[in-house]
Amino acid sequence: MKPINEAHVAEPGLAVVEVAAADDETAFAVQELLAARCAIAPADRTTREPGEPGVRLRCFLDLRQEPSS
Repeated sequence: MKPINEAHVAEPGLAVVEVAAADDETAFAVQELLAARCAIAPADRTTREPGEPGVRLRCFLDLRQEPSS
């Protein structure tokens, strides 16, 4: 994955969450749980790193805003 950009965590309440999971379904389920609690810029795909188990997903959270309905 690319390095985290300083703008993504420039203010209190902003966060980057990286999920490691066995499969896409699990990774996206975790993302949905986060989206129910705060505003999120969701990932639309997972990545696989050669030599590492499972998949990775990165999403961006804004704890200052309510989740979109």
